Amino acid sequence: MLYVLKVIYSTFFVPPGLFLVLLLALVIRLYRRQRKSASLLLSFTIIFYLCTIPVVADPVIRSLEARYTPPAVFSGDVIVLLGGGATMDTPNIDGHGHLSGYAANRLLTAAQLYHKYKLPILTSGGKVLETTGTEAEISRTILLSLGVPDEKIIVENQSLNTTQNAEYSKKLLDSHGLSQPVLVTSAFHMPRAVLQFQKAGIKVLPWPTDYQANVHSLISWFDFVPSSGALTNIALSIKEYLGLAAIKWY
Repeated sequence: MLYVLKVIYSTFFVPPGLFLVLLLALVIRLYRRQRKSASLLLSFTIIFYLCTIPVVADPVIRSLEARYTPPAVFSGDVIVLLGGGATMDTPNIDGHGHLSGYAANRLLTAAQLYHKYKLPILTSGGKVLETTGTEAEISRTILLSLGVPDEKIIVENQSLNTTQNAEYSKKLLDSHGLSQPVLVTSAFHMPRAVLQFQKAGIKVLPWPTDYQANVHSLISWFDFVPSSGALTNIALSIKEYLGLAAIKWY
């Protein structure tokens, strides 16, 4: 019984479920007086609902994540770790600033690869906003605490987006005589990242991580329940597809 109550309040008393409830209430209120407006609002509500359920969101983001898989044969001379967001002044064990969930998952994979193959790590990511941390510097601090030697870390702390990640990383790779990068980023971000690095003249070995959906679809009733995570995955997917469409120009 407590589990059922928890599902109800966590679904319908917080966004996005709360917004769906309010939209449906407005549809019912409008129906008798303005049926055309109510029908339009109901259509919007249905579309919004579909964007909030995992049964729709998971296949959408999986369409990006499935394009690359970790390679069966490892080959490279450097690990390139892309940033993905960071706080600026939150207290950490060895300083200030934390990586976002996406960036933290990427870093953990890079650290695992280092301990297995002992390759240097190039951390790429600058201070994107005035209120955010410098991603590459925070990554360096955390990597040091995870046992990666300082001489094995190369910092690229100026890039503000994936295009600059590729361009600025290439300059550092060339200056260090490195030419076979293993690219570590979120699986949903990998298709765009690979193309941006190719555009910058770098052939990478993709190593996707930070998966947002299971590889194999296992549908349950919970996949039809609205969730903020599903809505976030839809937003991420739209952003990545727009980015893929814009690579010709930027």
